Amino acid sequence: MKFSQFFEHVHVDEFSATPKYLQLTHSILNAIEAGKLKKDDLVPSINELSFELEISRDTAEKGYKHLKKMGVLGSVPGKGYYIVNDDIKQTQHVMLLFNKLSAHKKIIYDGFVETLGEHVAIDFYIYNNDFGLFKKLLGNAKEDYSHFVIIPHFIEGGENAHEIINTIPRHKLILLDKKISGVNGEYGAVYENFEKDIYNALEQALKQLAKYHTLKIIFPEKSYYPKGILKGFNRFCQEYAFTHKVVHDIAREPINSGEVYINVMEADLVILIERLISMKYKIGKHIGVISYNETVMKKIILNGITTISTDFHQMGVKAAELILSGAKEHIEVPFKLTLRASL
Repeated sequence: MKFSQFFEHVHVDEFSATPKYLQLTHSILNAIEAGKLKKDDLVPSINELSFELEISRDTAEKGYKHLKKMGVLGSVPGKGYYIVNDDIKQTQHVMLLFNKLSAHKKIIYDGFVETLGEHVAIDFYIYNNDFGLFKKLLGNAKEDYSHFVIIPHFIEGGENAHEIINTIPRHKLILLDKKISGVNGEYGAVYENFEKDIYNALEQALKQLAKYHTLKIIFPEKSYYPKGILKGFNRFCQEYAFTHKVVHDIAREPINSGEVYINVMEADLVILIERLISMKYKIGKHIGVISYNETVMKKIILNGITTISTDFHQMGVKAAELILSGAKEHIEVPFKLTLRASL
């Protein structure tokens, strides 16, 4: 095969959440950096690339256009694509592990990628809060990663996460969103202080909360959300003498006037709002609603949903800055209360 050597070194991982055109881009850059592809070497056509790597033609074309924009590839009608610059140095190669995909995680990802820039290769994986898959992905990880950036949230098995994370050289480790007990040594972290954050947010809303008698937090029994949220919630309610309750199933929970509901899961917010509308409660008067994690829609729904949320974009930016600077700081990301009509 004409390009057999090319395909020995250029790959796309179907299990990676990194967009395939970026995987293609960084795989070609890796091959150039390793000396496997050199200036003036021809590379496969878009059709050949699509066929051999089992990717769409649009993906192949987008990857090549990205490399042309970077000044790495050129093309000549009748000749095809070829390497125009082999003086390439990718400054970092990052393994990025997220527990799940969501609107908020995308904000983190975008801030992270934009800050790192196009010369940093990122292999992006989602482990779906599954400790077994998390362990497998790290076990299969390449040794040449410059950094491992990990959001460590698990539904089950998380008590052993520190053992797996401790196998990563500390100078390569950055924990994101949450710190893990038992992870030792000097490493980077950009995190939320879950217990303190909810306590402070509710304290800021004390004036609005005063017209209600009961606070309820909707927190499913099997959840990847940190128990620190419950600690901060219970401490606030005890100190300010609110009747309070942890609700595991909002679909079955009796709802009465004078209660405030705090949700952490988006699906629970939908169920709650549907029930409140059907019961003809006036939200912000009879019932209060506070939702975790700011989104554009929460500014509009029911004249505005009060939110408590960290700065997800800042989280991604700060993690990238730790990589670029080589710092081993632990950075606590600010948490914000946004008051709206629902309270």
